[in-house]
Amino acid sequence: MTPPRVVVLDYGSGNLRSAERALARAGADVSVTADLDAALECDGLVVPGVGAFAACMTGLRGIGGEKVIGRRVELGRPVLGICVGMQILFTAGVEHGVRADGCGVWPGVVERLAAPVLPHMGWNTVTAPPDSALFAGVPDGTRFYFVHSYALRMRDAAPLLRAGARITVTEHGEPFAAAVEAGVVSATQFHPEKSGDAGAAVLSNWLETL
Repeated sequence: MTPPRVVVLDYGSGNLRSAERALARAGADVSVTADLDAALECDGLVVPGVGAFAACMTGLRGIGGEKVIGRRVELGRPVLGICVGMQILFTAGVEHGVRADGCGVWPGVVERLAAPVLPHMGWNTVTAPPDSALFAGVPDGTRFYFVHSYALRMRDAAPLLRAGARITVTEHGEPFAAAVEAGVVSATQFHPEKSGDAGAAVLSNWLETL
Protein backbone atom coordinates (compact mmCIF):
# COMPACT_ATOMS: atom_id res chain seq x y z
CA MET A 1 0.00 0.00 0.00
CA THR A 2 1.39 3.39 -0.99
CA PRO A 3 1.71 5.74 2.00
CA PRO A 4 -0.33 8.95 1.75
CA ARG A 5 1.57 12.03 0.59
CA VAL A 6 1.37 14.68 3.29
CA VAL A 7 2.70 18.24 3.23
CA VAL A 8 3.41 20.19 6.42
CA LEU A 9 2.94 23.79 5.29
CA ASP A 10 5.96 25.97 6.06
CA TYR A 11 4.79 29.55 6.46
CA GLY A 12 7.18 30.51 9.24
CA SER A 13 5.23 29.18 12.22
CA GLY A 14 4.88 25.88 13.98
CA ASN A 15 6.77 22.84 15.18
CA LEU A 16 7.56 21.78 11.64
CA ARG A 17 10.16 19.11 12.21
CA SER A 18 8.42 17.49 15.18
CA ALA A 19 5.20 17.35 13.15
CA GLU A 20 7.13 15.91 10.22
CA ARG A 21 8.69 13.18 12.38
CA ALA A 22 5.39 12.29 14.05
CA LEU A 23 3.59 12.00 10.71
CA ALA A 24 6.39 9.88 9.26
CA ARG A 25 6.19 7.53 12.26
CA ALA A 26 2.44 7.30 11.71
CA GLY A 27 3.04 6.11 8.15
CA ALA A 28 2.95 9.20 5.92
CA ASP A 29 5.24 10.12 3.07
CA VAL A 30 5.75 13.60 4.48
CA SER A 31 7.56 16.75 3.39
CA VAL A 32 7.86 20.25 4.85
CA THR A 33 7.54 22.94 2.21
CA ALA A 34 6.13 26.35 1.30
CA ASP A 35 5.54 25.16 -2.28
CA LEU A 36 1.89 25.89 -2.96
CA ASP A 37 1.56 23.42 -5.81
CA ALA A 38 2.75 20.62 -3.53
CA ALA A 39 0.42 21.86 -0.79
CA LEU A 40 -2.53 21.80 -3.17
CA GLU A 41 -1.84 18.45 -4.80
CA CYS A 42 -0.85 16.30 -1.79
CA ASP A 43 -3.21 13.77 -0.21
CA GLY A 44 -3.28 15.65 3.09
CA LEU A 45 -2.18 19.15 4.11
CA VAL A 46 -1.11 19.86 7.69
CA VAL A 47 -1.23 23.47 8.89
CA PRO A 48 0.78 23.92 12.11
CA GLY A 49 0.99 27.10 14.15
CA VAL A 50 2.41 28.55 17.36
CA GLY A 51 2.34 32.03 18.86
CA ALA A 52 -0.12 34.79 18.08
CA PHE A 53 -3.17 34.40 15.82
CA ALA A 54 -2.50 37.63 13.89
CA ALA A 55 1.17 36.82 13.34
CA CYS A 56 0.29 33.36 12.01
CA MET A 57 -2.24 34.85 9.61
CA THR A 58 0.34 37.37 8.41
CA GLY A 59 2.79 34.57 7.71
CA LEU A 60 0.14 32.43 6.04
CA ARG A 61 -1.00 35.26 3.77
CA GLY A 62 2.61 36.04 2.99
CA ILE A 63 2.89 32.80 1.02
CA GLY A 64 -0.74 32.61 -0.14
CA GLY A 65 -1.45 29.72 2.20
CA GLU A 66 -4.98 30.82 3.01
CA LYS A 67 -5.86 30.53 -0.68
CA VAL A 68 -4.49 26.99 -0.85
CA ILE A 69 -6.50 25.99 2.22
CA GLY A 70 -9.64 27.45 0.68
CA ARG A 71 -9.00 25.75 -2.64
CA ARG A 72 -8.43 22.39 -0.97
CA VAL A 73 -11.74 22.74 0.85
CA GLU A 74 -13.46 23.51 -2.47
CA LEU A 75 -11.88 20.43 -4.05
CA GLY A 76 -12.65 18.14 -1.12
CA ARG A 77 -9.00 17.56 -0.20
CA PRO A 78 -8.22 16.96 3.50
CA VAL A 79 -6.63 19.54 5.77
CA LEU A 80 -5.46 19.12 9.38
CA GLY A 81 -4.79 22.15 11.58
CA ILE A 82 -2.70 21.95 14.75
CA CYS A 83 -2.83 24.42 17.69
CA VAL A 84 -2.87 27.95 16.20
CA GLY A 85 -3.16 26.15 12.86
CA MET A 86 -6.59 25.14 14.13
CA GLN A 87 -7.47 28.61 15.39
CA ILE A 88 -6.77 30.37 12.09
CA LEU A 89 -9.35 28.17 10.36
CA PHE A 90 -12.07 30.16 12.14
CA THR A 91 -13.59 33.49 11.15
CA ALA A 92 -11.42 35.56 13.46
CA GLY A 93 -9.29 35.68 16.58
CA VAL A 94 -9.24 38.31 19.32
CA GLU A 95 -6.03 38.83 21.28
CA HIS A 96 -5.35 41.78 23.62
CA GLY A 97 -8.48 43.47 22.35
CA VAL A 98 -7.38 43.31 18.71
CA ARG A 99 -9.46 41.33 16.22
CA ALA A 100 -7.72 39.63 13.29
CA ASP A 101 -9.45 37.90 10.41
CA GLY A 102 -8.84 34.18 10.00
CA CYS A 103 -9.28 31.88 7.01
CA GLY A 104 -13.05 31.67 7.54
CA VAL A 105 -13.28 27.93 6.86
CA TRP A 106 -15.42 27.57 9.99
CA PRO A 107 -17.73 30.03 11.80
CA GLY A 108 -16.50 31.21 15.18
CA VAL A 109 -14.17 33.60 16.97
CA VAL A 110 -11.14 32.41 18.94
CA GLU A 111 -10.83 34.21 22.29
CA ARG A 112 -8.88 34.10 25.54
CA LEU A 113 -10.06 31.39 27.92
CA ALA A 114 -11.63 32.41 31.22
CA ALA A 115 -9.30 30.39 33.45
CA PRO A 116 -7.44 31.17 36.69
CA VAL A 117 -4.12 30.02 35.20
CA LEU A 118 -2.95 30.72 31.67
CA PRO A 119 -1.47 29.49 29.48
CA HIS A 120 -3.21 26.13 29.63
CA MET A 121 -0.03 24.08 29.57
CA GLY A 122 0.24 20.36 30.13
CA TRP A 123 -1.77 17.18 29.79
CA ASN A 124 -5.55 17.08 29.77
CA THR A 125 -8.29 14.62 28.95
CA VAL A 126 -10.81 15.16 26.16
CA THR A 127 -14.38 14.07 25.50
CA ALA A 128 -14.89 13.04 21.88
CA PRO A 129 -18.22 12.45 20.14
CA PRO A 130 -18.97 8.76 19.48
CA ASP A 131 -18.71 9.21 15.70
CA SER A 132 -15.30 10.90 15.79
CA ALA A 133 -12.85 9.63 13.18
CA LEU A 134 -9.82 11.26 14.82
CA PHE A 135 -10.41 9.55 18.17
CA ALA A 136 -11.57 6.14 16.92
CA GLY A 137 -10.19 3.50 19.25
CA VAL A 138 -8.75 6.07 21.68
CA PRO A 139 -9.86 5.13 25.21
CA ASP A 140 -11.82 7.54 27.38
CA GLY A 141 -9.55 9.33 29.82
CA THR A 142 -6.62 9.53 27.41
CA ARG A 143 -4.54 12.67 27.91
CA PHE A 144 -3.15 15.02 25.27
CA TYR A 145 -0.61 17.83 25.51
CA PHE A 146 -1.86 21.43 25.34
CA VAL A 147 -0.09 24.77 25.41
CA HIS A 148 -2.29 27.78 24.63
CA SER A 149 -4.32 30.62 26.13
CA TYR A 150 -6.90 31.05 23.37
CA ALA A 151 -9.48 28.70 21.89
CA LEU A 152 -13.00 28.41 20.54
CA ARG A 153 -15.07 28.57 23.70
CA MET A 154 -17.97 26.09 23.68
CA ARG A 155 -20.41 28.85 24.54
CA ASP A 156 -19.61 30.22 21.07
CA ALA A 157 -19.68 26.90 19.23
CA ALA A 158 -23.38 26.77 18.30
CA PRO A 159 -22.92 27.91 14.65
CA LEU A 160 -20.25 25.27 14.12
CA LEU A 161 -22.43 22.56 15.65
CA ARG A 162 -25.38 23.65 13.50
CA ALA A 163 -23.13 23.26 10.48
CA GLY A 164 -22.73 19.57 11.38
CA ALA A 165 -19.25 19.63 12.90
CA ARG A 166 -18.10 17.03 15.41
CA ILE A 167 -16.45 18.77 18.34
CA THR A 168 -14.22 17.15 20.95
CA VAL A 169 -14.34 19.07 24.22
CA THR A 170 -11.81 19.82 26.98
CA GLU A 171 -12.17 22.03 30.03
CA HIS A 172 -9.67 24.50 31.47
CA GLY A 173 -11.52 27.17 33.36
CA GLU A 174 -14.37 26.64 30.91
CA PRO A 175 -15.22 24.13 28.15
CA PHE A 176 -13.53 24.70 24.80
CA ALA A 177 -13.04 22.89 21.50
CA ALA A 178 -10.08 20.52 21.75
CA ALA A 179 -10.67 19.22 18.23
CA VAL A 180 -13.06 19.79 15.35
CA GLU A 181 -13.98 17.54 12.45
CA ALA A 182 -16.11 19.04 9.67
CA GLY A 183 -16.09 17.53 6.21
CA VAL A 184 -12.55 17.29 4.85
CA VAL A 185 -11.15 19.68 7.45
CA SER A 186 -10.04 18.51 10.89
CA ALA A 187 -8.01 20.23 13.59
CA THR A 188 -6.70 19.80 17.11
CA GLN A 189 -6.05 22.49 19.71
CA PHE A 190 -3.60 20.13 21.42
CA HIS A 191 -0.29 19.05 19.89
CA PRO A 192 -0.56 15.45 18.64
CA GLU A 193 3.14 15.50 17.76
CA LYS A 194 3.90 16.10 21.47
CA SER A 195 1.25 13.75 22.86
CA GLY A 196 3.10 10.43 22.69
CA ASP A 197 1.16 7.31 21.77
CA ALA A 198 -2.17 9.14 22.11
CA GLY A 199 -1.16 11.76 19.57
CA ALA A 200 0.26 9.08 17.28
CA ALA A 201 -3.11 7.33 17.34
CA VAL A 202 -4.90 10.54 16.32
CA LEU A 203 -2.46 11.15 13.46
CA SER A 204 -2.79 7.54 12.30
CA ASN A 205 -6.57 7.87 12.32
CA TRP A 206 -6.33 11.03 10.25
CA LEU A 207 -4.02 9.35 7.74
CA GLU A 208 -6.53 6.54 7.36
CA THR A 209 -9.12 9.08 6.19
CA LEU A 210 -6.96 10.31 3.31
